[in-house]
Amino acid sequence: MKEEIIIAGFGGQGVLSMGKILAYSGIMQGQEITWMPSYGPEMRGGTANVTVILSDDRISSPIVHEYDTAIILNQQSMDKFAELVKPGGVLIYDPNGIVHHPTRTDINIYRIEAAEEAARMNNAKAFNMIVLGGFLSVKPIVKMENVRKGLEKSLPARHHHLIPMNEEAIQRGMDAVKAVNVL
Repeated sequence: MKEEIIIAGFGGQGVLSMGKILAYSGIMQGQEITWMPSYGPEMRGGTANVTVILSDDRISSPIVHEYDTAIILNQQSMDKFAELVKPGGVLIYDPNGIVHHPTRTDINIYRIEAAEEAARMNNAKAFNMIVLGGFLSVKPIVKMENVRKGLEKSLPARHHHLIPMNEEAIQRGMDAVKAVNVL
């Protein structure tokens, strides 16, 4: 198994941490991983993306030109990465702020109302875990016990009390993701 993923959105949406948790989850599962972040000089509001590769075999290069999965959280990222999903691949997006929705017919498209779900939880910081849950529902490439270990590894010990809330957000995301176009 090898999964090449791009997660892209605005800084402050938890893009990089979502990728980090996914990468740590893969490590806990004994997989080879790469985590390659890219972000502008702005801390919040600028664009940010991270490429994560999880593989059962050694990864020859962290550079990816086409993705098995794209997780898109803003219009700029949709414009840049939607066309880079491999035919038969997956695109998951939150429609909040998306003006031009994906129209490709050769990929599987899923929509997750993560911003609305985070508002229902009264916790905007749960947004990225809701999105992660949607991804894991569509592509369960890491086991939930390893996601918990990934959360423990990526969060400082002083924030470990937030792990149950993060797990609840992941579950909500698993329940909230909806197919738009499935091949």
